[in-house]
Amino acid sequence: MIVDERMVTFINSLDTENTAILEQIEQEALDTYVPIIRKEMQSFLKVLLAMQKPRRILEVGTAVGFSAILMSEYVTEECEITTIEKYEKRIPIARENFRRAGKEKQITLLEGDAMEVMQSLKEPYDFIFMDAAKGQYIYYLPEVMRLLNPGGVLVSDNVLQEGDIIESRFAVERRNRTIHSRMREYLYALKHDDRLLTSIVPIGDGATVSVKIGEK
Repeated sequence: MIVDERMVTFINSLDTENTAILEQIEQEALDTYVPIIRKEMQSFLKVLLAMQKPRRILEVGTAVGFSAILMSEYVTEECEITTIEKYEKRIPIARENFRRAGKEKQITLLEGDAMEVMQSLKEPYDFIFMDAAKGQYIYYLPEVMRLLNPGGVLVSDNVLQEGDIIESRFAVERRNRTIHSRMREYLYALKHDDRLLTSIVPIGDGATVSVKIGEK
């Protein structure tokens, strides 16, 4: 927990419910231990989308489709959403959830390794949501930058590792040290890339919001 738990509980208590289908999918995900974006991150995404009004969205990491459906509800019907997922067991669940939500025409799910799929994409995006394997963010970044339109927004979720990001790598469990070092590298890259303006936000498990302001 990177923010006081009582404060998070208070903030979340002020939220209104999502649509019925999102509430159902969220509960199903929680019941089966599938990680989805936290309540405070949901609110944050809604506001960002309302401000930016993207026409094309790329999501890296579909899981069961919750966040893609959430995003679809805060953009116009003309907005195209592409989402990438590798885990075979979750792909049919996500597709069924898109059907249940009536979003199968608006949301396109691409199956496979995120890097390989991104390398095959040609058209740029106005908004990219990164919520995949945390140790891979730094490796995805060149493709993300290629695919992000000037003025586009990159949001990366779960970047503070429950607060472990501020610890020495030797204070982190051995199995988490590679992810720890790669995430530190990713955050440094975002903050020091002349093409990006980035804010690191202590919300949920930490998020970054980056705006592409230029090309090298």
